Amino acid sequence: MTTVTALWWAVIFSGFYHGINPGMGWPLAVSAALMERKRNALPKALAMLAAGHFLAMIGILLPFSLMLFLVDWEIEIRVGAGFLVIVMGVYLLINRRHPKVLARIHPARLALWSFLAAMAHGAGLMLVPIFLGICTVGEDDIGHLAAQTLMGSNVATAFLVALVHTVSMTLAGGVIALIIYHWLGLKFLSRTWFNLDVVWALSLVLVGAAGVFFALMGH
Repeated sequence: MTTVTALWWAVIFSGFYHGINPGMGWPLAVSAALMERKRNALPKALAMLAAGHFLAMIGILLPFSLMLFLVDWEIEIRVGAGFLVIVMGVYLLINRRHPKVLARIHPARLALWSFLAAMAHGAGLMLVPIFLGICTVGEDDIGHLAAQTLMGSNVATAFLVALVHTVSMTLAGGVIALIIYHWLGLKFLSRTWFNLDVVWALSLVLVGAAGVFFALMGH
């Protein structure tokens, strides 16, 4: 139970981590709100970013939740997922350029931008080792009926993980966006812009390595 609790806290923490990262879109929400000059513009922009991020998380987690019914391959799936996250982190360390397609999306399409940004930066992959740890299969969960029950449970868990993560991400990014929008302004943002690209890539490598380690250790 302690391990599961820690993993859920990891889901929440990763959401806050994604939320404070400008690359996940909160500056776009501030910009959209300043341009529209409407009271509901900022919440609307944040909601669209959250919707796109949630869909990206589900798009990554669902295939793994369906694979986990293959009980005998649980460790191999977790190890493979961990290495996939590591590879993504190494790739982002080598290739520092942001995907050009993100710059070609109209600012009004924030949900689409958020979905593609989360995919391109491996945000969903960061959740995979944590998710697989939560869905760890016990030795007694063997058999056709147990596998079906497990698969259904894991699909529900995938949605819950994506939801909890997205809510925490939106809260973190939303607080920063509100402060910038109401008090500091875009000039402050342009002067104090911080780049988390290297930290982001290294965190992917770290999460992937942790996922591989805990899978091999049987946790």
